[in-house]
Amino acid sequence: MLLLALDTASPAVTVALHDGTRVLAESTAHDPRRHGELLAPAIETVLRQAGAGRTDLTDVVAGTGPGPFTGLRVGLVTARTLAAALSLRLHGVGTLDALAFHALQRVPDALTGGFLVATDARRKEVYWARYAPADATGAAGVQRVEGPSVSRPADVRTDGLPVVGRGALLYPAELLAAPDAEPLGPLDPSAAALATYTAQLLAAGATLDQIEPQYLRRPDVTMSAAHKSVLG
Repeated sequence: MLLLALDTASPAVTVALHDGTRVLAESTAHDPRRHGELLAPAIETVLRQAGAGRTDLTDVVAGTGPGPFTGLRVGLVTARTLAAALSLRLHGVGTLDALAFHALQRVPDALTGGFLVATDARRKEVYWARYAPADATGAAGVQRVEGPSVSRPADVRTDGLPVVGRGALLYPAELLAAPDAEPLGPLDPSAAALATYTAQLLAAGATLDQIEPQYLRRPDVTMSAAHKSVLG
C-alpha cells in the first residue's frame, strides 16, 4: 500500500504519505484562502520526500469535513480526480474523527471520560462532535456518539468534558471548563494522523466509501435567482 492522505476542511492544508505501516512524509501549511494553490505543491512535496511518484500510489483518502464549502471542495475534488486518473482506491474519513484519533494518540489519559472535538466554522460558530470515553472506543480507538454539528459555541453542551481543536482555542469561555485553560491535543487536522487512522481502519476490514462532503450548511456565496435565470 502507498496511501496519499489529504485534508482541506480547515485553514490547514495537510498532506501525508503512508505505506501501510508508517508515515513516510507530511506537509502542512496554514492559509484559509489558498487551499487550491497550496494543495498540489504539498502533494508533490510528500512524494518527493518519500522518493515516490504518482504512479506508485495505490490509495487516496480525503478528510470529508465538516468544513467551509470552498476549502473542503478542493480536497475532495483533488482526491476524486487522482483516484480516477490513476485508478486508485478512494476513501473518505470524517475530519473530526481523524482529529479525535490524533488526540487519543497524543493525550489518551486526559480523555478517558469522553471528550469533544471543535473546529473553527467561521461566522462565530464551530463544527463539533462528541466522542466516547477512551476505554469504550470502537475501531482504531474512536467512537463518535454525537454530531457532527455546527453551532454557536455557547450552544454546545460540553458537560465539563475536555474539548480538542482550534474551536476551544478561539472560544475558551464557552467551551473550556476554565476560561484560562488550554485545549488538549492537536488544534488542527493532520494528514499524518488521517493516514494512520485510515490504514488502521482498512486493516481492520472497514469500508470507507462515504466520500461526500459534510458541509452542514449552505455555502458562503450563493447564486441569486436572477443570475440563475440569466444562465438558464
